[in-house]
Amino acid sequence: MSMASIELIFFGGCPNAEAARDNLRAAAAAAGVDRQWQEWDQDDPHVPERVRQYGSPTILVNGRDVTGVEAGVAAAACRADGVPSVETIRAALAS
Repeated sequence: MSMASIELIFFGGCPNAEAARDNLRAAAAAAGVDRQWQEWDQDDPHVPERVRQYGSPTILVNGRDVTGVEAGVAAAACRADGVPSVETIRAALAS
């Protein structure tokens, strides 16, 4: 399997960040991919502007949100759709 670019985007006050991290670990193990990924804390003033455009938590695989949601959030906000499931993340890693 080729190396996927994986990113976890969150902000410190998001109650779903740890659950997203757990699901990402499980999905990576199930898909047989490297368990390393880039994490972006939106509270850090040095994060790239592009990661500020997503709700928290967001998981990107090769620059695309695993749920298919487009970037566009203007401020830090928790995602209305919650945490991406292990299966959703695994499917994105496998494609």
